[in-house]
Amino acid sequence: MTDAVETVKKTADTVKATTEKAQANFQANAEQAQAAGAKVFRDAADKSAAGLAELNAHSKQNLEAMVASATAAQKGVETLSAQSVAFTKKSWEDGVAAAQSMAQARSIQELLELQTSWAKSATEAYLAEVTKATDVMTASVKDSFKPINERVTASVEKFQAAR
Repeated sequence: MTDAVETVKKTADTVKATTEKAQANFQANAEQAQAAGAKVFRDAADKSAAGLAELNAHSKQNLEAMVASATAAQKGVETLSAQSVAFTKKSWEDGVAAAQSMAQARSIQELLELQTSWAKSATEAYLAEVTKATDVMTASVKDSFKPINERVTASVEKFQAAR
């Protein structure tokens, strides 16, 4: 019987040693898996943070472009408004002066000559003003879209570089 007890004891010791070894291997594998998972998570979190920072910078540049565009548009509107007010004032003054001149006409012939002269100069002044306003408007639109066009170009270049 002693042999049987010894055999059981040896078997129990072998099972215990094998179990301890398996447990140690399992624990080592679990620690490796946990470390690998933590590294993958950290790498993903770092990439996400970098991507968010890049997106934030891109959004900030887009907002700055929109503000620059709005500022340029506002400047164009202010220029057009001042130009329009100045033209209206001068046109009114010229009309009043022409009316006074026509009121002092001594004949129908002179009245018609004064009226024709005033109409011609008023039309020429109006066409010149329209040309100036068109030039200002064109420049204003160009200046307003410039910052936005630059951002679109930068974005397209970035996307093409990422491919």
